Amino acid sequence: MSNDFIHRFEPGNRLEAPPLLLLHGTGGDENDLLPLGKTISPGSALLSPRGKVLEHGMPRFFRRLAEGVFDEDDVRRRADELADFVESARARYGIAAPVALGYSNGANIAAAMLLLRSDVLAGAILLRAMVPLSQPPQADLRDKPVLIVSGKLDPIIPATNSAQLAALLTKAGANVQHPVLPTGHQLSQADLTIGQEWIKAVRFLQADKAAAV
Repeated sequence: MSNDFIHRFEPGNRLEAPPLLLLHGTGGDENDLLPLGKTISPGSALLSPRGKVLEHGMPRFFRRLAEGVFDEDDVRRRADELADFVESARARYGIAAPVALGYSNGANIAAAMLLLRSDVLAGAILLRAMVPLSQPPQADLRDKPVLIVSGKLDPIIPATNSAQLAALLTKAGANVQHPVLPTGHQLSQADLTIGQEWIKAVRFLQADKAAAV
């Protein structure tokens, strides 16, 4: 598999704003999450690839066998392929390790990248994410910031599954926040507000650490 993706890249204009890796949901493309990225982190560089897997003509980042049942061999291959793309894009565009901002299928591939190639991402915002691997590897996510936002009324993702993902990443050392909203699988204004507040707080904590050194 080639590690190149159809993608959009928009340079940032604020040095303190981390680059974002935008990962769309099923049926989306490289344009879908650009407005979301600009809203959550104004001034960030935006790297937005299109998933290569087609399901009934709809782009995805990996294959699934049924709703909520993933082809885990494909998850692993595609996570590696996407991580390789991010590394080459960083060199091409001169950006730092990005924070993944993924929705649904995009959040799931981001979670897989955290578990399989944690060095590629500076952190992640996972909107409506599930556990991507039934037997995940031991990952070292020490102090890596992760925001998981779930919907209490989500008909696709059981509350126990998203809670399991939060516990899994926390056990690996990540600094996980996991708010649960009174909504379903679709995004709401609350997702945007929580994402904005989280990314500001993460930058503030990083600035504190830098100042202390």
